[in-house]
Amino acid sequence: MEKWDGKTKGSLWGYKFFVFIIRAFGLNVSYFFCYFVSYYYILFAKVPRNGLIQFYTVGFGYTPKKARKLAIQNFYNFGQTLIDRIAMLSNKRKAFTHTFNNEIVLREMNDNQKGGILISGHVGNWENAGNLIHERITTKINIVMMDAEVEKIKKFMEMKTGGSNYNLIPIKKDELSHLILIHQALKRNELVAIHADRTTSDIKSFEFDFLKGKAQFPVGPFQMAEKFNVPISFVYAAKASKFHYDLYATDPIVEKMPAEEIAQKYVKHLESMVEKYPTQWFNFYKYYAD
Repeated sequence: MEKWDGKTKGSLWGYKFFVFIIRAFGLNVSYFFCYFVSYYYILFAKVPRNGLIQFYTVGFGYTPKKARKLAIQNFYNFGQTLIDRIAMLSNKRKAFTHTFNNEIVLREMNDNQKGGILISGHVGNWENAGNLIHERITTKINIVMMDAEVEKIKKFMEMKTGGSNYNLIPIKKDELSHLILIHQALKRNELVAIHADRTTSDIKSFEFDFLKGKAQFPVGPFQMAEKFNVPISFVYAAKASKFHYDLYATDPIVEKMPAEEIAQKYVKHLESMVEKYPTQWFNFYKYYAD
């Protein structure tokens, strides 16, 4: 399987362009430009294009022709979620609505003041969920992610929008500082969200049946969940319509269980979400072994 390189896609120029378009012309015009971006990627971006086509042909058993069509829609949806990410931090926030399925789970986790781990994946956009739920659940949500996003993009977004409505815990290469920050956040009875569907070449992985193929999942998030022994919920946020998001949270795992068993439960639920939102699978590399 081709491993993820740990890098966030996108350029500073692209962010500057869409911040300008959103502010000057609104969301509809911004979405219109996404059509051109999606066709650019399907024509010229070989690695993400081939990764998505492989995902749809292996994972779903679709023909290459249908897989290519879904890949175009996927790129378009991905562009929209990035625009939404910018818009939610600007004066366009009120344009968005959301439905939170099983919201009570996160409310109770927050009210119980014991902390909690939210395990998600790259189906839809959990960063957008973090910007949405801070208004309803808690102002203290921490999102763990690879510290490979271009620093200039971060600084630009903070300057133009004030930054995201959540706390970022970066995973830095060859460091364990994120574990200390996660432990401190849980000690403060806060919620910590982490993605668990991407592996890199230098980390340990589990291999499970996933859809119609076999895929690898990082061991780390599940070992962390086992070690800290706090309630665990699998959470997702998918774009349901133009300006509406569906948020999901599973009933919490509160009993102690091995990391591999937590991972198996996660993968099974991840499958159901991908089947429901197949064109919001935002992993742009070959996910299955050749």
